[in-house]
Amino acid sequence: MRRNRMEILKVCDMKKEVMLLTGAGQIGMAIARRMGYGMKIVVGDKRMENAQAVADTMNRAGFDVLPVEMDLSSRVSILGLIETAQQYGEIAMLVNAAGVSPSQASVETILKVDLYGTAVLLEEVGKVIRQGGTGVTISSQSGHRLPALGAEIDAQLACTPTEELLSLEVLQPSHIRDTLHAYQLAKRCNVKRVMSEAVRWGERGARLNSISPGIIVTPLALDEFNGVRGEFYKKMFAQCPVHRPGTADEVANVAELLMSNRGAFITGSDFLVDGGATAAYFYGSNLE
Repeated sequence: MRRNRMEILKVCDMKKEVMLLTGAGQIGMAIARRMGYGMKIVVGDKRMENAQAVADTMNRAGFDVLPVEMDLSSRVSILGLIETAQQYGEIAMLVNAAGVSPSQASVETILKVDLYGTAVLLEEVGKVIRQGGTGVTISSQSGHRLPALGAEIDAQLACTPTEELLSLEVLQPSHIRDTLHAYQLAKRCNVKRVMSEAVRWGERGARLNSISPGIIVTPLALDEFNGVRGEFYKKMFAQCPVHRPGTADEVANVAELLMSNRGAFITGSDFLVDGGATAAYFYGSNLE
């Protein structure tokens, strides 16, 4: 039976489930390709050309992707991204793969983007995530290399109101040695915020987890390989159990489990995906 024009238009205007993707990089795109078919994918990045490149690549592969300029360090910008996404339907999935590199950014920028921005994003999306929705945020193996901070500081990183986070004593410049230390603190905070926010997301029947990748071959990682810590990374590959960096698809394998029904009993958790590099760091040959 042929549909009339009004019926066709009605079907075309139906809202889709929406995936919110922050960070137009290889890891985020790999996860979006794995989980986002049939959804409206809204990809936000500080550089519009990066978001547009991901959208073009995915749209040519049959996905439905809208690029949006978004600054993770700004609550106003994050809220604008969420508002844009909601125009197309309920947000059912969050993939947060945005962040900066300790080889490229200042201590202040790392804390404002990777720590504060991630905390705000998880908080704001948690207010609107669809019943039964899921989210993953990409952290880093670096957070696992930071010595224990103690229960009091862990609780502060997990539960301090977002607008007060950067005022915590542990995050003051006098306590931060360099950009790598700032990055480690930001990633430790990411994991703690995921634990805290998972409780709130659970009130909506939604789940939230984090993935802490090791060195994954991406343009950002290539900058790291050629940066001041390049020799460190080469030594890491030589001494870690798998003897190589990982791929974005290998991170997406874990995200697929966490965001699918097969991961229905997993929330508030962090998954280290680093080829054993952290194990070698603590219990193998000295990488320092």
